[in-house]
Amino acid sequence: MKSVITTVVSAADAAGRFPSSSDLESVQGNIQRAAARLEAAEKLASGHEAVVKEAGDACFAKYSFLKNPGEAGDSQEKINKCYRDVDHYMRLINYSLVVGGSGPLDEWGIAGAREVYRTLNLPTSSYVAAFAFSRDRLCVPRDMSAQAGVEYSAYLDYVINALS
Repeated sequence: MKSVITTVVSAADAAGRFPSSSDLESVQGNIQRAAARLEAAEKLASGHEAVVKEAGDACFAKYSFLKNPGEAGDSQEKINKCYRDVDHYMRLINYSLVVGGSGPLDEWGIAGAREVYRTLNLPTSSYVAAFAFSRDRLCVPRDMSAQAGVEYSAYLDYVINALS
């Protein structure tokens, strides 16, 4: 799984060298942010059901036409799948917070996602709206500390940009 640490070690190994000073500074910065990432992961895990519901609700509020016949949310089964997908991405964000890198998102959520959604006629803009809502809804210090919020928001932005 890709993280800052595995990326630095892999790059150094591929070049047949020891990690450079800047490589080690990158790893040190990652380690220094670990407590904030773990706080964000813990807060997300403890409230994930509410986060997923609010994000999914925001998606269907913004794109109410999705519940029209022939659209991506025209049955309860399809609506449930949307919420399932949002939950899946939130778990991947949680995993990325824990490992300190985008590896889980890249490997299990983003690679090929746009193509799959396009093939299934699912608009990625609705998922983008759900994740943007979650990012914009975040309230520091109510939900988590400022640094944890920065870490959490960074992964939400990562997903938003990947699906845009």
